[in-house]
Amino acid sequence: MNRALTAGLVLAGVAVAGVVLGLLLVAPSGSTPPPSATPPAPARTSTAPPPDAVDAAAVKVLADAIVAAISRHDSAAFGELTCRPQTTEALAGLQRTWDAAGEVKASLPKPPELRGESATAVVHVEAAGGTKDTPFPLHKESGKWCVPG
Repeated sequence: MNRALTAGLVLAGVAVAGVVLGLLLVAPSGSTPPPSATPPAPARTSTAPPPDAVDAAAVKVLADAIVAAISRHDSAAFGELTCRPQTTEALAGLQRTWDAAGEVKASLPKPPELRGESATAVVHVEAAGGTKDTPFPLHKESGKWCVPG
């Protein structure tokens, strides 16, 4: 910021402070504010978080559940996270894949990204065969967040 602008802003601030201080010293004690004074804003009575915060929390819970299911090799738990019921054959195939992978460590390298009624959670998996970041699409259906498919 250049010096002239800074000096002008400082002088304007000092002038405003001087006017306010002068009014406070001149106004009789116990006087009421003029009728043109702006009333204070009403207090917010709702303690409910905004909808985006609720969805962000729900998406985080879902992403954490995905990580837990992968870490425990629990295909049945993963099946509960999907928007549509999974067939026994599909869950058995997933279980075979996870069992063949051996021990894995899964985590969320960053918070899920929320976009309206869609989101993406990137799950980082480390196993003997290497590491992989997999983006999981998430969707809100009938008020519930789930994994499509």
